[in-house]
Amino acid sequence: MEISNKIKCNIKDTALIFEGGGMRASYTAGFLNNLLENHLYFDYVAGISAGSSHSVNYLSRDPERARRSFVEIAQDPNFGGWKSFLKGDGFFRSQYLYEETSLPGGVLPLDFETFMENPAQLRIGMFERSLGKVIYYTKDDIKDIKDLMKIVRASSSLPIFMPPTHYDGQSFVDGGLGGGIALDIAKQDGYQKFFVVLTREKGYRKSSIRFKRSIKAYYHNYPKVARAMLRRHVIYNKTLDELEALERKGQAFLVYPETMPVSNREIDFEKLFQSYQLGYAQGKRDVPEWKHFLKID
Repeated sequence: MEISNKIKCNIKDTALIFEGGGMRASYTAGFLNNLLENHLYFDYVAGISAGSSHSVNYLSRDPERARRSFVEIAQDPNFGGWKSFLKGDGFFRSQYLYEETSLPGGVLPLDFETFMENPAQLRIGMFERSLGKVIYYTKDDIKDIKDLMKIVRASSSLPIFMPPTHYDGQSFVDGGLGGGIALDIAKQDGYQKFFVVLTREKGYRKSSIRFKRSIKAYYHNYPKVARAMLRRHVIYNKTLDELEALERKGQAFLVYPETMPVSNREIDFEKLFQSYQLGYAQGKRDVPEWKHFLKID
């Protein structure tokens, strides 16, 4: 099947960045699908946590999977919840959600061939527990679908609410501990223009974490994880400040949800479906502004 001749990228000077945010990505999946429907194909995509799932769905050009990954999946009896959490499987059953659903015959089969044939570069960030820093994986690190979904799982392993992911001889938790917005790697890779899909409303700033002593106690064997959790708001807010400065200079376009009707741990299908519809409608309305920034007719 000759896919490589069909898959092209038409945006080559701007990095596409997907912020994480758990099930808030139900809203931004609507943005993603407007990008695909309007043939806005970036040749560089970076994502962290839920943004890593968006990145993979975007590169496999699968709008149905993009929606189902954060909407219909909540109807799956193996999805998770507090019972799953108390059993030690995590509030979201990460092994099932990432490593099983994506396989052929799974409930969210991934078109791995299209993903790999897409010429765009990929960066997925995850936080290594012992090193205490974010490590970015690329397509060069991916040999098969199992590699890919292990990396996405690692990037998305929420501290406390999900077990860590062991991969490549290392132990990872959610890449959001390094801030949550992959602006750093895009800049490092030489990009000066950015199209950033965010999961919080304009003007949002993260507050410092509560229960500091409890966090330090929980991660007493991994003090760098605790330290990162306690400092995350500083890095996150600094990144937003930088993005807003870039936007004022015309170097960034920030796509904010007008409203955010769900939390990062929402599991109610109807609420997630409504969230997706709101994001899709906003994206459809705003596409002309996106195209203007990207200089796409």
